[in-house]
Amino acid sequence: MGDEAAKHLETARADRSVWLMKCPPVVSQAWQGASSSSGEANPNPVVAKVVLSLNPLSAAEPTLQFKMEMAQTRETSTCNLPKSYSLNMFKDFVPMCVFSENGQGKHSCEGKVEHKFDMEPHKDNLLNYAKLCRERTQKSMVKTRKVQVLDNDHGMSMRPMPGMVGLITTGSKEKRKPTPTKPSDVKRTRRDRRELENIIFKLFEKQPNWALKALVQETDQPEQFLKEILNDLCMYNKRGPNQGTHELKPEYKKLSEEAAADAS
Repeated sequence: MGDEAAKHLETARADRSVWLMKCPPVVSQAWQGASSSSGEANPNPVVAKVVLSLNPLSAAEPTLQFKMEMAQTRETSTCNLPKSYSLNMFKDFVPMCVFSENGQGKHSCEGKVEHKFDMEPHKDNLLNYAKLCRERTQKSMVKTRKVQVLDNDHGMSMRPMPGMVGLITTGSKEKRKPTPTKPSDVKRTRRDRRELENIIFKLFEKQPNWALKALVQETDQPEQFLKEILNDLCMYNKRGPNQGTHELKPEYKKLSEEAAADAS
């Protein structure tokens, strides 16, 4: 809770003892339905009552037994909802408080949790609980998804809204141009290693620096095979003005220059 809300927290009922009960969703739905159908005349209807039982004649320390009985409402009479529940009380839990917020946004502390309860159907209502479980299982097995044939077979109802990427009208006469695909390495055939080295030397005579992709296009060789040869013949520039390119190692540069001089 923020500092702003803490300044306006109503604490008149903070010391009141309250009970915290964990109830099944079917019970919570029945209570909410009874509250909504009661109207403004009775905004807080009675939805259940708790019966406390103990044996005062017992020699041992008397144990408290709690039983909750649902009130007879339209929601509880139209289904196999168990009408009685056993409440199991716990005292060993983390200290907690109950807070509320009204329609105007005012926060209040309603009390401190003294007892915590878990619910389970009473032994007198096990038959109704079994029917409820069967109904829940049958509902879960019903397929909610259905296959529907569209009357508009042109797909107008499924067309993306204007401005979406890749929007193409159904009646458009323009055809998308096929994207040129680059030949994969599988289609490239390896040359003889000595022959490929001579081609690489001739390329480096034209210009001193080459990118890998450009060499793949010029030699038409598999990229991995070309990398192996470049690792032996060239240096890779990781920085500087020729970053990302290969150039011949000094010893091969000298051989290439001597071969060019002999040829001239």
